Amino acid sequence: MKRKHLVFFFLLMVTGFTWAQPIVQPKIMVIPYTKEGEDIRTILEKDENKRIVLTKIKEAFDERGVTTIDFVAKLKAMESGNVFNYDNKQDVKSQIIDMSGADIYVESEIICLQQLINGKTESRVKIVITAYEAATGASLANKIGESGAFYTKDIGKLGIKAISSCVDDFLRVMQTKFSDISENGRSLMLQIGFDENSSYTMESEVGSQGYLLQDEIELWVESHSYNGNYHLQGVSPLKMIFDDIKLPLTDEAGNKFSTSRFGMEMLKFFRSLNLQVSRSYRGSTLYITIK
Repeated sequence: MKRKHLVFFFLLMVTGFTWAQPIVQPKIMVIPYTKEGEDIRTILEKDENKRIVLTKIKEAFDERGVTTIDFVAKLKAMESGNVFNYDNKQDVKSQIIDMSGADIYVESEIICLQQLINGKTESRVKIVITAYEAATGASLANKIGESGAFYTKDIGKLGIKAISSCVDDFLRVMQTKFSDISENGRSLMLQIGFDENSSYTMESEVGSQGYLLQDEIELWVESHSYNGNYHLQGVSPLKMIFDDIKLPLTDEAGNKFSTSRFGMEMLKFFRSLNLQVSRSYRGSTLYITIK
């Protein structure tokens, strides 16, 4: 019996992709790569081949047991429901990602090349796939897959060859990174400064116990970081920087705990100290300005 178990374990190691122990399996949405200024809503309408290959990438994930969200279906549903806020500074891509429920989005650059050689059509497909954590935009994995050149017009088959050449390694790296985030928390950088007209500094006494503002902030961050895990990079009278605050993926009720949720909780904290603040986000960094 022991020998059989060893053989089975060895087969698991040498065969294709398998998920790690299911701490948290992420939901993934595959989206097309867009250049600055391009509209993600129309990028696929202009190129049938890209639509085909994008579908093949999603199918490759599905076949390996990955939970996926259909980008095209989500886009159409949001358009028909008039969900998009065009007055919002966010672009359409960001709105889709935020409202999709995806934990990870995979941006796929699809390059389809065709040329006539001696009257025959030679085709090749190249894909560049990069996985990003939806909440922070942090890169988790990236790979390049190529189909090779074949005398065919069947772009779908070449898309399968291209994604098959890299999908197992891509998913393995992505799952490892996501499992680490699930176990240890996602990273947030926090920068706190002051409005030029503010009468406060980090050395101001605040709250009912008269602690220095910098001490009140650190105590709050410690109690609201994942397992008390944070790192204070530095503090001066006019600035305080935490370069790595760990946040949980979900709260106690199992709901997603986003960086904006952390910012909302921090807003409540400052109000409890009778301080007015403004906040903004850039990637995985939260900026707080005390007025």
